Amino acid sequence: MKIVIFGGAGFVGLNVAEALLARGHDVTLHDRAELPPSARRSLADYGARLKAVQGDITDAAAIDALIAEGVDAIVLGAAITAGDELERASTARVLEINVMAQIPILLAAIRHGVRRVVNLSSASAYGAAGARVGALDEETPCDPVSFYAISKFTSERSVARHAELFGGDFLSVRLSAVFGPWERIGSVRDTPSLQYQIVAAFARGEAAIMPDTGMKDWTYAPDAAEAVAVLIEAERLRHRLYNISSGAAWSALQWGEAIAALHPGLQCRLAAPGEKTFIKLHGGDRAPLSVARMTDEFGWRARFGCADSVAAMSAWWMQHKEWF
Repeated sequence: MKIVIFGGAGFVGLNVAEALLARGHDVTLHDRAELPPSARRSLADYGARLKAVQGDITDAAAIDALIAEGVDAIVLGAAITAGDELERASTARVLEINVMAQIPILLAAIRHGVRRVVNLSSASAYGAAGARVGALDEETPCDPVSFYAISKFTSERSVARHAELFGGDFLSVRLSAVFGPWERIGSVRDTPSLQYQIVAAFARGEAAIMPDTGMKDWTYAPDAAEAVAVLIEAERLRHRLYNISSGAAWSALQWGEAIAALHPGLQCRLAAPGEKTFIKLHGGDRAPLSVARMTDEFGWRARFGCADSVAAMSAWWMQHKEWF
């Protein structure tokens, strides 16, 4: 299949691209940013099956022309992943990119007969509901609070409504606490995972001093990417919304301690009372996401838990030291 990933030079986009290329698909990465040189080198073996297009997600005419060239599937991954500071600075921009910029893409997909569109949403769409239940499934009523959460929930409803009105094969996935290869901080992402911050501290030769244990249903990015690939390739879908998560909560502190143990001289620990830490938490505690729908329909489960992701991320870090 020919697949376009909008936001393709970003963290999740690059992981999805790797998964799709490995499965034999042709991938075009569309992003305002240039494809990072290390990613270009890493993906060079795929040759002409990988293309990178620089462009603005709000340029509807250019996007229509790209889709008109012939596309089987689209991944809507362009987003501003905003914490409080970025929300204050760019409220309108968060809504513009995360919701409104998707509409011309959806309409172009309908005009040009795109087989399937997958919208990358977020567990943040559950909002305050995450503190009221023991597990979050796709039928749990949402209560989004932040503008980012509101934008992701709204994007889901917009994608579903376009499908209802025009008959498109469109769906959304809620990604939970993703971390791993190709993660970085940028002008459209100020909420790095605790794992990224831990490795970045190690790369600076510093101890990773944690403000809290960081319990979440952390999801290793290659797992999330494989789940997206499964949904793109599926012949038929029974739903328009799927949770993607490791399905179980574990602590970032445990993860940091384990990766530190692989590299003599490194340390990850909780901050002492009153001790300053540069590592920041993003978002409060919430219940883990249920992945029963993905498991029942496709047999998908995350392959990487805490220990497996430690080994994999340590190896990736050693191969891409310049990334940090």
